[in-house]
Amino acid sequence: MKPVAMDSLAPATESFRSRSGISGYLACFNGIVWREVLRFVHQRERFLSALVRPLVWLFIFAAGFRQVLGVSIIEPYETYVLYEVFVTPGLIGMILLFNAMQSSLSMVYDRETGAMRTLLISPFPRWFLLISKLIGSGAVSLLQAYVFLLIAYFWEIEPPPLGYLTVMPALFLSSLMLGALALFISSIIKQLENFAGVMNFVIFPMFFASSALYPLWRIKEASPLLYEICRINPFTHAVELIRFALYVKLDLGSLAAVLGYTVVFLAAAIYAYNPSKGLLGRRGPPGGAA
Repeated sequence: MKPVAMDSLAPATESFRSRSGISGYLACFNGIVWREVLRFVHQRERFLSALVRPLVWLFIFAAGFRQVLGVSIIEPYETYVLYEVFVTPGLIGMILLFNAMQSSLSMVYDRETGAMRTLLISPFPRWFLLISKLIGSGAVSLLQAYVFLLIAYFWEIEPPPLGYLTVMPALFLSSLMLGALALFISSIIKQLENFAGVMNFVIFPMFFASSALYPLWRIKEASPLLYEICRINPFTHAVELIRFALYVKLDLGSLAAVLGYTVVFLAAAIYAYNPSKGLLGRRGPPGGAA
């Protein structure tokens, strides 16, 4: 059976949007967000695995590196801090990064099983569907990050009380940026089996070539080239935005970089998931349909 041309569906799509109005968009938004939240709730091992990695770094590696890696007085800190305190924003960023990749994994799975057909033939705009999914993934990331901060509090990681509130926008913006990047990556992965390899080539370079584990001034002393790589790394700006917000300060440079990268990654994801123009259109219908 020949696929229906997208242009022929345009009048019906516009008619549906005009009838549904704001209530239709809200119902669609709630459905997508709750799907992400419920999927996370029903996958307890995903919640635990998201916390195990950063907690291992905090409890074991950070304790071992405390005597080796001294941290001088740098912004946003006003005194010398322990290595555990310095590394905490980077570990929160690790949670956001891994959750973004796990969320994009569901897109690859849905495409292989054919469930993405529902997404592609939906009368709602592609950008609205993808942004709704990003917001749902961001809500899950916020929950994971605050659970980690709660555990870290009992490990004597105690930012200012107001910092727990001011860090929320930084966490959400960073999760949107990383989620948009992960969505774009999911559009170019052909098979679910390839996802683990792509994660290794994306997650670990982004994490280690950043300010998550070491101050940038130390990286600059060791390798000017690596320092420049860290400066353009989107993950570095996400970590610094979280670090400053956690101590009730604002890093305007990191904020501008996170917003800019978010726009670029989201635009690339929207284009890639456009069935008539993007990468999915070139690959063919979801689920291998003819």
